[in-house]
Amino acid sequence: MPQTTLTSGSTYWPFKKYFGVYNRSIKDPEAFWAEEARKLEWFKTWDKVLDWQPPYAKWFVGGTLNASYLCVDRHVKTWRRSKVAIYWEGEPGDTRVLSYSTLYREVNKFASVLLNLGMKKGDRIALYLPMIPELPIAMLACARIGATHTVIFSGFSAQALADRVNDTGARLLITADAGFRRGKPVALKRIADEALEITPSVEKMLVVRRANIPVVMTPGRDVWLHELMDQASLFVNPDPMDSLHPLYILYTSGTTGKPKGIVHGTGGYLTFNHSVYKWVFDIKEESVYWCTADVGWVTGHSSIVYAPLMHGAAIVLYEGAPDYPSIDRWWDIIEKYGVTIFYTSPTAIRMLMRYGEQEIEKHDLSSLELLGSVGEPINPEAWAWYYKHIGKEKCPVVDTWWQTETGGIMISPAPAIECPPLKPGSATFPLPGILADVVDEKGESMPPEERGILVIKAPWPGIFLGVYGDPKRYVESYWSKFPGIYYTGDYAIKDKDGYYWILGRADEVLKIAGHRIGTVEIEDAAVSHPAVAEAGVASIPDPIKGEAIVIFVILKEGFSPSPAIKAEIKDLIRKSIGPIASPEQVYFVSKLPKTRSGKIMRRILKAVATSASIGDLTTLEDESSIEEVKKVYEELKKEV
Repeated sequence: MPQTTLTSGSTYWPFKKYFGVYNRSIKDPEAFWAEEARKLEWFKTWDKVLDWQPPYAKWFVGGTLNASYLCVDRHVKTWRRSKVAIYWEGEPGDTRVLSYSTLYREVNKFASVLLNLGMKKGDRIALYLPMIPELPIAMLACARIGATHTVIFSGFSAQALADRVNDTGARLLITADAGFRRGKPVALKRIADEALEITPSVEKMLVVRRANIPVVMTPGRDVWLHELMDQASLFVNPDPMDSLHPLYILYTSGTTGKPKGIVHGTGGYLTFNHSVYKWVFDIKEESVYWCTADVGWVTGHSSIVYAPLMHGAAIVLYEGAPDYPSIDRWWDIIEKYGVTIFYTSPTAIRMLMRYGEQEIEKHDLSSLELLGSVGEPINPEAWAWYYKHIGKEKCPVVDTWWQTETGGIMISPAPAIECPPLKPGSATFPLPGILADVVDEKGESMPPEERGILVIKAPWPGIFLGVYGDPKRYVESYWSKFPGIYYTGDYAIKDKDGYYWILGRADEVLKIAGHRIGTVEIEDAAVSHPAVAEAGVASIPDPIKGEAIVIFVILKEGFSPSPAIKAEIKDLIRKSIGPIASPEQVYFVSKLPKTRSGKIMRRILKAVATSASIGDLTTLEDESSIEEVKKVYEELKKEV
């Protein structure tokens, strides 16, 4: 296994505590992770910490444990049984509060329902639910009996739902009559009915009553959860799971090709997330932790369900849109529940920046102790706004880099160990046990300030087990470019102080006159303009340069599109990056095509700008955003 160390020689960061922990973790990773794993409760300890046969890593071989037990059972044996586990807020304003003892009861009863429906260890169960308490309850119930859950984002279409169900061969689909989004019920049961017309593996559909809307129940197949819960047992023994038992399958929403079913195990995944969430968020049992992601993404799995509940924290679960029915909904929730840790995406931050600070000042956000950023690189302007106006300049901002495949956070400040001086826009350093590097196309380490490919050179406990049913794709996508080294698909830079700066996906790089320029670099430069709230970059063919840059811009409240602002944005990009990055055209829009998790769908911008096929829209938040981009592009193209 490659070895390296970090040094504290930089005048920028003279602290030694973090470096001591990190270097110990790299020098003897097996001893380090064994020590971390012992912080969990195992039914049987492992025979071997790591079996590394590249590209497959098996962690804590021979050990057994149960995720449901770690998240609920061990807490009800202590004073935590009466403390809050979940604060739930529905979009219409309805609420529920679940203590750990209530959560324990509901998980056990739900597990009993699953067993009574004939589900067993090794079965795959699909969850197509809104952000309601039954979603984490169902996940923990699956884990309790050893069924592998696959959470399918509730914004997906019937076809996207069917594709994922068919890939897993799920026997049971759990859904709801509906969920709420921007004041309207989204008829999930109706969508599920359509999907099940082409999903032969599904034997039963379990339906949660959420919105009380009329639904059609197919006799012999469809059953109401509340009716079965009334007959359920109050205790189901948590089945000891082998460390390598698949806890869940989660599908990535790649830009092209069939979505990949990422398989995560039990022992390594839980150990890794228990550790990194302590290091990064200094999470405590008295913490009130709110991650705004949807549970349908990996951030929701690790950051809403498994990590905070293992730590005995209280989590906030919110069903709806961030600015509905008013733009201060999030700030109201923080104040209402006394949120101490707030974790959201840069896109959401930039969206809320558009509205200014007036709505924020209406609320008491003094409970906040730490802020987090996830999902994509955060530009320095958004970081500074977040720190100043949400954190009131007293909360560290932890910019976290990780992926569905990594299972948990890989590069981030670690305040619970020692927080370095933060650089707005930098994810700072790899966490203990993470042997990261920035390399060139040949796999050679890049010098400081030189852009390269982010790689991980040694296995970590959160590493995924593979791509479900497709081992060839696992090897080709992640391990073939640099054999034995994990290819992240992201570009990054290490600065002279060793800080990591993530530049975005390698497939989101433009080639202008032979120069490779990241879309994120251009967008960051545009957003540094005081009038710009958000920006999305695409390219169009150019007979001379190969590709030319076009940029779609959303202005902040109080600013109107003008030739002057357009010229200033172009000039700012030219000065920030260089003349080569100067946009061919700047287009003003009121919305950008984004996924429900907040990521800008740049491939759609490119498709519009090149009149190409737009392709799969299953993860799109608002289809009207495409029509606006098309309209603005076509109108202004005529002027040009």
